[in-house]
Amino acid sequence: MIKRKSTAVWQGNLKDGKGNLALGSGAFEGQYSFTSRFEEGKGTNPEELIAAAHAGCFSMALSADLSNAGYTVDEVKTEAVISMDQADGGFKILSSKLITTAKVPGISEDEFMKFAEGAKQNCPVSKALGAIELELDATLVK
Repeated sequence: MIKRKSTAVWQGNLKDGKGNLALGSGAFEGQYSFTSRFEEGKGTNPEELIAAAHAGCFSMALSADLSNAGYTVDEVKTEAVISMDQADGGFKILSSKLITTAKVPGISEDEFMKFAEGAKQNCPVSKALGAIELELDATLVK
């Protein structure tokens, strides 16, 4: 079984407190706060990290599926947009939209879209986010 870890430390109350998030690999460590999460303040937030995880997972899954089918993948570039709003007396993540462009020589648009939809449904992070709406805007770059 593969295990990954990250840590979070929060000090103080919700509005005036501050925190730090660190990936277990050491690849990232950063501050977060009420303003970085719910406004436009400096620092990161859990939703931004979920978006990074979703974009990375989807890009790898799409590349793997295409490669396994015999296609050469030059590039898959994905942005994930996590939408969160007030709901049920608090905040709730409502959706994740994947916006991807891929350069894959020799594949038709229809075939590419089948692979993109499959990766959206089957990458591990998409499966973990199954309680929210998953959207896909995929473009094949010639």
